[in-house]
Amino acid sequence: MAFATIGTKGIEDAAIATADIADNAVTSAKTSGIPARPNAQPLVINSDMAVAQRNSGTVAQSDGSNEGYATVDRMNLVFGNSAGGVITTSRNTTAPTGFGQSMKFDVTTADGSVASNQMVYMKTTLEAQDIRNSGWNYTSSSSYLTLSFWVRSSKTGIYCAFLETLDASYMRSSEYTISSADTWEQKVLTFPGKTELVFNDDNGAGLNIGFTFVVGTDRDGTNNTWETTNYGTSNQVNFLDSTSNILYLTGIQLEVGEYTSSTLPPFQHESYGDNLRRCQRYYFKYLDGNSKTVGIGSWWNDANIDTVINFPVSMRTDPSLVATNGSNYYYICVAGNCRNISNAWSSNRTNPTSSQIAVAPDATDTAGRAGLVASTSASASIAWNSEL
Repeated sequence: MAFATIGTKGIEDAAIATADIADNAVTSAKTSGIPARPNAQPLVINSDMAVAQRNSGTVAQSDGSNEGYATVDRMNLVFGNSAGGVITTSRNTTAPTGFGQSMKFDVTTADGSVASNQMVYMKTTLEAQDIRNSGWNYTSSSSYLTLSFWVRSSKTGIYCAFLETLDASYMRSSEYTISSADTWEQKVLTFPGKTELVFNDDNGAGLNIGFTFVVGTDRDGTNNTWETTNYGTSNQVNFLDSTSNILYLTGIQLEVGEYTSSTLPPFQHESYGDNLRRCQRYYFKYLDGNSKTVGIGSWWNDANIDTVINFPVSMRTDPSLVATNGSNYYYICVAGNCRNISNAWSSNRTNPTSSQIAVAPDATDTAGRAGLVASTSASASIAWNSEL
């Protein structure tokens, strides 16, 4: 059989053509004004507010009640030092062009009197290693991060957004103005580096991106200045002063480099599936509601069963189990004989990729027997948490 011969010159020409294509792509990017990004994925996870594993409805959040992560993934609402008021949060379909959803903040209990040490803000936290390896020369005052976002509020005035470094405690707030009520506006803020900034090369909390709603006089600082405490400035409005106040936020974008609204790179839209997988590194909702399969459980003695759950992605660290339990929340069925499970689940041998969970059913059985474990209550839920 004869074989065709490919000459080395043809291979060289193909390689040169491939290189030319790559060079042309770079040239095209430069001439189009779209700068190359150092990161293949957005630094801010769930920046378009699409994923809400914990609750896709509304949750009333206040100091010590549902505070923290409650609705939209990776978005953490904080009421500092017993700050008053209630904000009901939710994922909402009100959004600017090009976005499908936003996070809604609806003041349902007002607080017109803010103590000097109080603050209310929403933050999303990035791992230290993601900032350290982002391409930002964070110890140089001539190297920048640019934060942009879309915001809409019924209350106009001056608001503040801040960056907070956590391996070396520094904060820098930047003012922005909501000029028109109930109108989507994009804001672009720049943050230079500072000699003293530190980001460890690990998976711990490295950088908070915060959006301030309330700040007391002992917790504010100077606009565009790195300080140890700077959740906002004295110009920050009190967003919680009326139950008429509503704010929407989406499209949070953090770029390495100094940009303006005209030079900012396009927002990096992700598929819902990719976005969800990135969120599941920090929180994984495994089961929620009635008639959902937990897995195959086996009696390792006559009073206890266990089963193994594999996570869809490797979580940030060994996660903690977050499960609801109650009378007849779950059951195990063996050869048509079903036993209710009302006791609390516990987790054992948990690592970032899997967990063994165990529970004592309401009735005993023979060690070694196995059966299907499922939920039988709308309130049943099983999740794992490794949030920053």
